[in-house]
Order: sequence, then C-alpha cells, then structure tokens
Amino acid sequence: MELLIHGHAGARMLVFPTSQGRFYEYEDRGMVENLRDQLENGWLQLYCVDSVDAESFYCRWAHPSGRIIRHMQYEDYILNEVLPLSRSKNDNPMMIAHGASFGAYHAANIAFRHPHLFGRVLALSGVYDLPSFFGGYHDENIYYNMPLQYIPNLTDHDRLEALRRMDIILVAGEHDPNIDGSRRMSSALWDKGIGNALRVWDGWAHDWPYWAQMTRAYVGGHD
Repeated sequence: MELLIHGHAGARMLVFPTSQGRFYEYEDRGMVENLRDQLENGWLQLYCVDSVDAESFYCRWAHPSGRIIRHMQYEDYILNEVLPLSRSKNDNPMMIAHGASFGAYHAANIAFRHPHLFGRVLALSGVYDLPSFFGGYHDENIYYNMPLQYIPNLTDHDRLEALRRMDIILVAGEHDPNIDGSRRMSSALWDKGIGNALRVWDGWAHDWPYWAQMTRAYVGGHD
C-alpha cells in the first residue's frame, strides 16, 4: 500500500484519511502546509496512510463478517508494516494516532485496542460506534472494533493502565452530527478511569478549515 511521510524527526503521527480517503488527502487539503513549521523544525513527522474503507465498511454488497475481517487485515498492515517502518526511520518514542471524521474512528480504535503502542490520540469530529454500517449484523469482531461497545467492558488491568497513560483529545463542533458520539466516548473513558479531554467548538466545525485549526491547537497536547 502507498503512504506519504512528511518531516524528518520529532513525534511520529499516524494520519488516517476521512471516509474512503487516500494517503495524499492530508497534503491535498492543506494540512501538511498547516503544520509546516513543526515539520521543518523537527518536532513532528507524519505517516499518512491509505485506506481500505471501500473494501470494508463501505463494501455494502459483501457480508458484514467479511467486511470487518478486511478491516482487521488493514489493522495488521498498520501494526506490522507501517509502525515498524516509522520506528526504523525515527526512534522518537511518541506515536500519535490522528484523523478527522471517519479517520478519527480509525485513530481512536487502533490506539484504544493497542494502547502500549501509542502515546496520544487526536480524534476530530469522530464517530465511535458504527452499527448502521452492518445492517443489524453483529459478531465478536465487530464488537471488538467499536470503542463505544468494548471500552465500557474492559477489565484487563495492563490495558486499562496503558489507556490511562495515554493523552486522549476528542474534538467536535457543538452542532456537528457526531458530537453526541464524542460526548459518549469521553464519558465511557472517564467511567473506566481513563482521563481524556473533550473539546467542543462553536458551530458545526466539521470541515477541513476547522480541522486545520483544531490540529494546530491540540497536536502537542490538551491546551
């Protein structure tokens, strides 16, 4: 699969595209230029990955069981190819999972499933439970890829502690259709003792100009 790397040093940031987006979307939408100073100063390095959403969540002609397995194969690619590549190029210990809209789901889900690999999540305008994509079908694989389903039932001590060490920032507009999901996700995390920052912006705030401002505001932390 194709990907783009921007920057030479600093915290590594895994960037997921929006729904069915491509690896060059982040650059095309001006987000790389938006972070130009951080990239040039060696504070941040981006790993912009491609998606297989059209073969998984959006492949509505296929059976849901196969579609979620395709998503899990994609996760294996990220874990076993992209992350090792990033470590070979840059030994900075900080790995950030980042995305907007559907990319926020991908970022949060992979970090919540594998918290020992990530130090921060920056999820913008995300949705964290997707039952409508599967038309009422449900199985164990779907359950374990829907953060609002599995987070409330987590009991593994080591995984919970890793999640509690993570810097989690959830951002959405007050009138964003996904705001309820962001609020529910924040509450579910707090209920398990997992600290997080929920940042609600004025208005709709579900578009690239807003996401550019959000990323500038929070890529380094909660402030």
